Amino acid sequence: MRILLIVGFALFSIACSVTGKRPALHDFAVPLSAADQQGRAWVSVNAPTWLWDNRIRYRLLFAQSSQIMFYGLDRWIAAPPELFEQLLNVSGKAQDYNVIIRLQDFEQQFEAPDRARVVLRFTAEAYAGNDKVGTQAFYLQQPTKTPDAAGAISGFTDLAQQAGENIQRWLMGVH
Repeated sequence: MRILLIVGFALFSIACSVTGKRPALHDFAVPLSAADQQGRAWVSVNAPTWLWDNRIRYRLLFAQSSQIMFYGLDRWIAAPPELFEQLLNVSGKAQDYNVIIRLQDFEQQFEAPDRARVVLRFTAEAYAGNDKVGTQAFYLQQPTKTPDAAGAISGFTDLAQQAGENIQRWLMGVH
């Protein structure tokens, strides 16, 4: 197993040096100083095992719709559930409630080689103390500016911020 990891890393390093490209890490542009100042987490994000991975996922709906693929040189700095949780907690959108997010979809989908969208689907549960006061399903999507990793990163950053705003609007109506 260890030899496999060493060989894999060597091949990855060779590929990076041959192409001249280095792996890039991305986040949702949340300032770390703001995250460090948060004393209490208001939002907790849960997700299926396959979303606890820092690779940027995409799916070719027009060719192999059941196959998940990953960008080779672009990754999230942490798993999407962690990044989403950090963004929501730093924004302070849910301070009157404890919110549990159940993340279900977080992927880029290609409808054609030159046309893609990002998809974010989750359910939010709001609690006042130990009492569940509401549940809401959210489905957000938007076309990417470009059909590549850069488009996915930009699109997910926008969608995560929209999700925070949608959660806040929903919570304002929860009693």
